[in-house]
Amino acid sequence: MSEFFKGQNERLNDQLLFTAKIDEMTSVLRRTLLLDKSRRENDAEHSWHIAVMAMLFKEYATEPVDIGRVVQMCVVHDLVEIEAGDTFAYDVQGNQNKEQREKEAADKLFSMLPKEQGDMIRSLWEEFDAMETSDAKYAACMDRIQPFLHNTLTDGHTWVEGNVDRRSVEKRMAPVREFIPEVYKWIELNIDNAVKKGWVRP
Repeated sequence: MSEFFKGQNERLNDQLLFTAKIDEMTSVLRRTLLLDKSRRENDAEHSWHIAVMAMLFKEYATEPVDIGRVVQMCVVHDLVEIEAGDTFAYDVQGNQNKEQREKEAADKLFSMLPKEQGDMIRSLWEEFDAMETSDAKYAACMDRIQPFLHNTLTDGHTWVEGNVDRRSVEKRMAPVREFIPEVYKWIELNIDNAVKKGWVRP
């Protein structure tokens, strides 16, 4: 990247530098394949995808949700992976220190912004991660459904790669079962199919 040419407004400089920084999301690769199987998706693509999904599935939520806030959570929930890297959902060892790595990443990344904006984005990220509010639970469901859908359409790519068993997939999809049970009916059918096809161990 070329050197940033600063203006006289320091607040604007910080906002522009942060905006340039988050372009790095396009280089953070996830395990999930694009549906054409040409390559792995990146964090920016995933975040956009689940933000659009959040606009579609509200009717199935068991509690009221604020789609505007949910979309905000969706687009910022993986920003910390610019510094911390992506952790595969079924990587037991990698998930052991994920919380600490991501907290340190948040400290570094969000401090680039004017304080109130950094605090606002960090608050959305922390709310998403805690998965306690209705908005966060719904956002988390989108975060789980999208790679699940991709697996069903890419011959179980990440399940096969991770040698994943049925119990692990069901545990990962538990928020969907609890918060949008109508969608979980489809999830359950597809878990059965994945086991039948050998993509997921029984």
